Amino acid sequence: MTTDDAAVPEESARPDGGTEEGSTEKGPTDDAADSAGDPAASTDETGGPKAVVLDVLPNGRPDDDRPAYQKSPVAYALGAPSFRLYELTLDGDADVSVSDRIALDGPNVSRYREVKFDDITRNAAAEIEYAVEAIVDADERRFVDFYNEAEPITLRLHQLNLLPGVGKKLRNNVLDERKRGPFERFEEVEERVSGLHRPREVIVERIVEEIRKEDLKYRRFAGYEE
Repeated sequence: MTTDDAAVPEESARPDGGTEEGSTEKGPTDDAADSAGDPAASTDETGGPKAVVLDVLPNGRPDDDRPAYQKSPVAYALGAPSFRLYELTLDGDADVSVSDRIALDGPNVSRYREVKFDDITRNAAAEIEYAVEAIVDADERRFVDFYNEAEPITLRLHQLNLLPGVGKKLRNNVLDERKRGPFERFEEVEERVSGLHRPREVIVERIVEEIRKEDLKYRRFAGYEE
């Protein structure tokens, strides 16, 4: 990620609202509030919070020392659209596979809780980028609007600078171009902004970084609250 010491032009600065992640039991979450407008969220018809499945442990967690007949299947999932990580305790008859979109309050899930990146399995960690891509592709306009709506964080740092490889020049190119009209698709961002060749991919990279790294000073996607 490239940042610079030049003042951010022509927009007023505001503090960025980082968030702390904690444990969440089954109930309303940020994913519930936004799921109705998120076509990537789930094939389930319920209107509650949604998530993309990253890994399934049909025999339960390996560190659970209880007898097998007492253990329930477990899954790890990525919230859509909050990009929060969850551990799900599945119903014994649940038919759930990696990359499925499921409702956290649906019949397949008996309970769930929010977890940190270090708590998930290696297989789940390896699936994060694919899950992020699926969520971004299914709700392209939301993420294109980041280029339309990104704001200053401080006098010297802009939210656009959080994207990998976006320094002063690219940031200013985006700000100048969006004055001429809002971007509608990633393809249009690439065509209109000189030097920004992978607008979708740099957003995916930033989201994955925010999911994996808990100590980032600024957040804009994973667990971000307006």
